[in-house]
Amino acid sequence: MLAATLSRPASRATRGLCARAASSLIASIDQGTSSSRVILYDAVTLRPVASHQVELQSATSNPQAGWSQMDAKRIVGTVTDSAAAALAAAGASASDVVGVGITNQRESTVVWDKRTGEPLYDCILWHDARTATTVSALADELGGQDALRATCGLPLSTYFSGVKLRWLLETVPAVKEGFESGTALVGTVDSWLAWNLTGGAGGRATRHVSDVTNASRHVSDVTNASRTMLMNLSTCGWDGGLVRALGVGAAEGALPTIVSCAEEIGRAPLTGMIGDQQAAMVGQRCFGVGEAKITYGTGAFMLGRPRSRPRIRAVPSSHGLLSTALYRFGASAPTQYALEGAVASCAVGINWFKDSLGMIGTAPEISSLAAQAPSPHLSPDLPVPEGTEGLVFVPAFGGLLAPHWRDDARATLVGLTLAHDKRHVARAVLEGIAHQAKEVTVCMAADTGAALTGLRVDGGVALSDELLQYQADLCGIAVQRPRDVETTALGAAIAAGLGAGVWSSIADIPSSGDDIERTFEPAICEEERTARCASWQKAVESSFGWARE
Repeated sequence: MLAATLSRPASRATRGLCARAASSLIASIDQGTSSSRVILYDAVTLRPVASHQVELQSATSNPQAGWSQMDAKRIVGTVTDSAAAALAAAGASASDVVGVGITNQRESTVVWDKRTGEPLYDCILWHDARTATTVSALADELGGQDALRATCGLPLSTYFSGVKLRWLLETVPAVKEGFESGTALVGTVDSWLAWNLTGGAGGRATRHVSDVTNASRHVSDVTNASRTMLMNLSTCGWDGGLVRALGVGAAEGALPTIVSCAEEIGRAPLTGMIGDQQAAMVGQRCFGVGEAKITYGTGAFMLGRPRSRPRIRAVPSSHGLLSTALYRFGASAPTQYALEGAVASCAVGINWFKDSLGMIGTAPEISSLAAQAPSPHLSPDLPVPEGTEGLVFVPAFGGLLAPHWRDDARATLVGLTLAHDKRHVARAVLEGIAHQAKEVTVCMAADTGAALTGLRVDGGVALSDELLQYQADLCGIAVQRPRDVETTALGAAIAAGLGAGVWSSIADIPSSGDDIERTFEPAICEEERTARCASWQKAVESSFGWARE
């Protein structure tokens, strides 16, 4: 069991640990769409000591077009296996762990029976599009896609947890019965893991923050709660008006308690919880206003701190971005906010190219293949070609998120001629990722009133030199890649260390030092940049309206 793997005796205090030996460890649970991983960090230096990762592709299914769901029990099982293997690799035991942090795929939704711990349906993943009809009906009923944005910071979209919960209530009898009988609990993946980590069905369920020793804690941190469409972004509490508007009142009593990102949450010791993209922002040490990062993973996500505005007040977007909680480090600390641009497809498109088309054997091969496509010249005196020879790929497999929010869009490959081959398609797939991120940077600049001067990147796909060069070219700014691109796990470790009292504030966190491994500078002229972006916009428009009812 997960609780048994990481739990240490409850009598050992987790506060005042600054003087502990360097052998003390912080465990970071990084639960993503494609894998679960546990990384152990030295609690003094924040350097990784050991890690283990288990893939989750076999646990994911796509019963219908646009549907994507995962075996929730396998999520827990892979985290348990990863934790045990990481401890073994470090030659450590649970008693060496002074704090545990969870970072997770956000918006993915689980409903389970609190008596047995059994899921009542598969975990519906964040990029699942089955709720498109529900979203359309809600928009008509409530007055448009942005009808709830003023309260929750989010547009109506298949992306968020609230509409997934609505679908479960309307479609799965066991879920409806569980809520009506008071035996069901609902949460995002952080809640599901926290409940299992603090005892699961073997612990006494509680909703009281003070009881953290022998209880199964049903909690969600403020960053994950802010992605449900059910949390008031100003008060950071569940909002009855939002619950009623989304038609999920039957589940209101089964929602988790909202806690901060860094505090004593329960035995294990669980001391940190933060959504994956917010964790990457923390791991990159982007604490100042005007700083921004993009994480390239299953999707691509840009977060930025607004300039010249209060950081402890949510900033609304008028350009298709999301207002979201960034972190709250302490139960009594103020919530910090950010703007986010969410792109649904990053590694998704690369895996399609690899698995469905069979063009490459491993995902990293797409970069070397794309590099073989003819490179565009840099002279402004000649006609403007593109490395893809006019081929553009829009990876809207389940619709487009920021800034378009079009559930009816579908992946589109336009401009094909007999001169194209798989090298051009490979480059178009990578450029499609960069184009989406470029759109988000433009919206971020429009919302904040200041253009970005640089961009930090992380995530597994950020190891592609070709992708990052395309990104620098399209954005016209320097792109910096850290030596360790797995900053999501590091962010969860930072939250856990703060919650455990290893550090009293972010000022005490060990410096990352000179962590930039490479900087990518723009290498094309403005004329070519403009031409490429114009081709992208034409391709995006052609992707609309292809979804089937």
